[in-house]
Amino acid sequence: MSPNDFVDVTVKLIPKYPTLDQYRFIIIENEYFLALWNTASLSLMVAFMQTLICAFIGYGFAKFKFKGRGILFMAVIITMVVPHQTIMLSMFMKFRYFDLFGVFKGLNGLLDYAKTASASVKMLNPDGTFNFLNTNWPLIMLSLTGLAFKNGLYIFIFRQFYKGVPDELEEAAYVDGSGIFKTYFRIILPLTVPIMVTIFMFAFSWQWTDNFYTSLFYTTSGAHMLPDIVVVPASLNMTFSANDLYTSAIINTASLLVILPLFIIFLFAQNALIEGVERSGIVG
Repeated sequence: MSPNDFVDVTVKLIPKYPTLDQYRFIIIENEYFLALWNTASLSLMVAFMQTLICAFIGYGFAKFKFKGRGILFMAVIITMVVPHQTIMLSMFMKFRYFDLFGVFKGLNGLLDYAKTASASVKMLNPDGTFNFLNTNWPLIMLSLTGLAFKNGLYIFIFRQFYKGVPDELEEAAYVDGSGIFKTYFRIILPLTVPIMVTIFMFAFSWQWTDNFYTSLFYTTSGAHMLPDIVVVPASLNMTFSANDLYTSAIINTASLLVILPLFIIFLFAQNALIEGVERSGIVG
């Protein structure tokens, strides 16, 4: 609808003056395609890593008996319960001054030399720690360690799925001389494809619309993810800024553009998604 349609009380659903200005200004002024590329590349990367890592961890909890397994799995459950806002400051400071057990501070002299020798160490702080803000490294590290958003849930789902896989399959492979890794990649992993597709879709979609971690770790406007486009473009704001209803319509239009790619992906992946949920062992 045009701005005039929003103030015309006779207009209900069908506009008198249809226009696509909202879409045009959001795509051009809010740089929709740049945000789409940044979000898609980041979401694909972290979803792929989280799916693989959580699959390995879930398989370990389901099939291997070791001392402290119950305590470790309880820690996984706690990550599902504790709100991420409670550890927001800790995560920010950890990646703002990243140091691995004090190793980097101990190598401060070597790092000072590296600063002058290479331009690739711009992330170094004066005290020898690393500043990983405004990079993908925080999300990469969290994904590779199974500590990213909702990873506790993914591990739980994989564990439930692997508990339903007969032990006889692995025992037969061990008898034939296969090791643990060969058995997993040759026998177990092909059976895991439906649930892996489901977890990948979950991780991808949650990262796609995430605003908590992106605003926490990307402190500059250079990241420009899809949630950043859900604002009123300057041209439309100047055109008709007094109409709150029209402003809400613009925000809703931007939100529709954000979730539209997810809707298209779901149309093609819904069968695998539903199959994975049914075989995860947590339905009913």
